[in-house]
Amino acid sequence: MSEAAAPSPASLDFIREMIAADLAAGRNGGQVVTRFPPEPNGYLHIGHAKSICLNFGLAQEHAPNARCHLRFDDTNPTKEEVEYVDSIMADVKWLGFDWGTNLYYASDYFEKLYAFAEQLITKGLAYVDDQTHEEMRANRGTLTSPGTRSAGADRSVEENLDLFRRMRKGEFKEGQCVLRAKIDMASPNMNMRDPVIYRILHAHHHRTGDAWCIYPMYDYAHPLSDALESITHSLCTLEFEHHRPLYEWLINNVDGLPGAPYQREFARLNLTYTVMSKRKLLRLVKDNLVSGWDDPRMPTISGMRRRGITAAAIRSFCKTIGLTKFNSLTEIALLEHAIREDLNKVALRAYGVLRPIKVVITNYPKDQIEYFEAPNHPEDAAAGTRQVPLCRELYIESDDFMEVPVDGFHRLKPGGEVRLKFAFCIICQEVIKDAAGNIVELRCTYDDATRHGKKPEGRTKPKGIIHWVSARHAIDATVRLYDRLFTVETPDADAGEDGDFAQFLNPASLEVITNAKLEPSLKEAAPGSLWQFERVAYFYADPIDSKPGAPVFNRTVTLKDGWGKK
Repeated sequence: MSEAAAPSPASLDFIREMIAADLAAGRNGGQVVTRFPPEPNGYLHIGHAKSICLNFGLAQEHAPNARCHLRFDDTNPTKEEVEYVDSIMADVKWLGFDWGTNLYYASDYFEKLYAFAEQLITKGLAYVDDQTHEEMRANRGTLTSPGTRSAGADRSVEENLDLFRRMRKGEFKEGQCVLRAKIDMASPNMNMRDPVIYRILHAHHHRTGDAWCIYPMYDYAHPLSDALESITHSLCTLEFEHHRPLYEWLINNVDGLPGAPYQREFARLNLTYTVMSKRKLLRLVKDNLVSGWDDPRMPTISGMRRRGITAAAIRSFCKTIGLTKFNSLTEIALLEHAIREDLNKVALRAYGVLRPIKVVITNYPKDQIEYFEAPNHPEDAAAGTRQVPLCRELYIESDDFMEVPVDGFHRLKPGGEVRLKFAFCIICQEVIKDAAGNIVELRCTYDDATRHGKKPEGRTKPKGIIHWVSARHAIDATVRLYDRLFTVETPDADAGEDGDFAQFLNPASLEVITNAKLEPSLKEAAPGSLWQFERVAYFYADPIDSKPGAPVFNRTVTLKDGWGKK
């Protein structure tokens, strides 16, 4: 069913316990049929990944008597685009899942959904309401007082059928009337107070064109589409818990449904330093606050993919956080840990110096070049080795030198000694500065007796080991350092009801370094390849902006938890 390996039996969370009980009781003929039902009104984000992993994962766990449908709830043509449909399908497949032949759209059922609405009218369970929006809101009541039913509910079945059919023919303007279910205007659940199930929209639909000018509401189309597809378990996030009575009312009151699904809810994913609302993510894109839906700072699946986060890391993260019945806030550090755990296994190693200082080894022959063998992955012999060149002039990271060292600093300092990884030890003899007092060069000497990790007798072994790049062989590269998009853990909550979450955008969320010095093996780094610049961070060769011989690297995640440390 999938490129992703079927998961080992998971500990039974409350959803899996429910399904196990259903199977033990012989319900649904031993079948498990789930669905992932996105609305094509934006790109998917990490919160959707949790639902994807759950629904498709359950189908994998219960194969061969299980399947998961991908169904687009495309009932609002004013906000939907083919671009979103295509991106959603790409994201689901990239995560490692496949719906096979089970691709559906709510628009596939528009004719049937319309017929079900006429059936409800015929039963006296739906009516056309021509109140204004303001009147409907005023007559809905409050949490402590019942609502007042519209006079339209007293029309005859024939009158309501005629009005509904005229709505379909396009005889009314948008907002002039709606179709409402006739349930209970005194219900303590506001969703049951004669909810709107059809509205007029004179809008072009990306699949049905101009065939329709009335469209079903999500809360109406969703349960009936589930039933038409014989879904057994409709799994939703907690905000739909109060919608469940309407879900069940529709399933119980519409005749001729081939299935009888039931809905259960789990807590959505809330992640620190992130916003998860598609409306807010859309604003970031539309206002050019990010470079697009796939901006590597975005929590979208496409953005995470562009950043170099792997599908395996996301699946592992979703498995780790599990399922609960209560909302909570998940630390982004947990996601970063899952990313590091995966990249540590799959990313090849190389040397990269982001903020270079030149080092001249004064006692090294001027024209000599030698090569040191370095493993491409320290834990994978099959990854092979590479030859790293060294000459008299090198680049080291500026953070690896301190003119006035603080306590505990074990790297290069005036008169101090460090080991160049895989090579030999050097001692800093002189610091060269420009007219402004900036350090531009370090002059060092090397000790040939310290090659290959040797420690001459009577000498103290240096505590510091640093990476380096040969100045003669280094390639110049563009490196993008991505940080968290927001400066506060909860931008939504901190903004308040009337505030603007965008005020907490992190001005340092992207730093572009154009003169990074990288070892020559990285010149031909394939777009989409994963790397660990040793002692620096994990990086990803951007699949769009990298060119042959000129890769552009995106920082995926730091080696340790410590964002904001440049």
